[in-house]
Amino acid sequence: MPLDLTASSIDITRQLCDIESVSGNEAALADAIVAALADAGHLELSRHGNTVVARTRLGRARRVIIAGHLDTVPVNGNLPTRFETEEDGAASVEYLWGRGTVDMKAGVAVQLKLARELATPAVDLTWMWYDNEEVDASMNGLGRLARIRPDLFAGDFAILGEPTNGAIEGGCNGTLRFELRTHGKRAHSARPWVGENAIHKIAPILATLAAYEPRSVDVDGLVYREALNAVTISGGVAKNVIPDECTVHVNYRFAPSRSGEEAIAYMRELFAGYDLTVADLSEGARPGLDAPLARGFLAALGVEAKPKYGWTDVARFSALGVPAINYGPGDALLAHADDERVALYQITDCERGLRAWLTASDG
Repeated sequence: MPLDLTASSIDITRQLCDIESVSGNEAALADAIVAALADAGHLELSRHGNTVVARTRLGRARRVIIAGHLDTVPVNGNLPTRFETEEDGAASVEYLWGRGTVDMKAGVAVQLKLARELATPAVDLTWMWYDNEEVDASMNGLGRLARIRPDLFAGDFAILGEPTNGAIEGGCNGTLRFELRTHGKRAHSARPWVGENAIHKIAPILATLAAYEPRSVDVDGLVYREALNAVTISGGVAKNVIPDECTVHVNYRFAPSRSGEEAIAYMRELFAGYDLTVADLSEGARPGLDAPLARGFLAALGVEAKPKYGWTDVARFSALGVPAINYGPGDALLAHADDERVALYQITDCERGLRAWLTASDG
């Protein structure tokens, strides 16, 4: 299905969403993007698997990287897209309903329209649209691109089009997933006194988790709220056997004031005496709002800066020394939901704000 980038950013959002691109199935959408930008003479196009990069080479003093992911979580009866109107008090709000509208094809639509139309922006631009963001971090297209083409990440500032309700969200929390194991001894459940129940031994772990008071941490003027939760529990081999092992899977979302290693050390201290195995770790990112371009962007948009509680790929830019923020249309609370939908005014507002800043004489 061809993309018409001369259409409105709202219509482009609908076009993008109606090209289903669940993680691992982004090829058709990447094909459509390459075809739609192929004759844009001001852009240098390259493709790396199903990640597409477009760059200007205007010799500007500063370069901004703007990125968005192409994949979505699985569809569940919410494609094709449709328009809906909802009453919000005395006002009516128009929405585009469907998978990917919030996370994050509305943001990508704005980016594609501007990439096509802005032949002489005030800064040089590197646009990145990448695959496999919604799955295991080892498959992430942006991470893969950073490994094979780190030169493409040279820039002074980065914007990731994650849904923020049109606000600017600085940095992100880090995320640590780990397993806590208890061990026992198998026995017949009719004679438990000759065994040792590993499931019963997790009670203190659950008590610690239930009693945990999340920290609120000020990092460079933004207050990040941490979270510590059990997400799954597994154990037992049969309904008549005392279990000899039980595993609690825990997710710790930590403020970017802590490094990943510090987060691991803190969890080992909190759960001292238990067998703890790290399953996955992604560093957080500080707000990045002290960078000159970030300050200018914040002033130009005149919106409130907020913290990003979830993890996003701004952390990848931060790790490479590029200050980065999240900015895009859509309510993150609706991401991945069956009733995922984006307010149309947020799409046009984000396009207007980003266009104005990118064409301003002072960047």
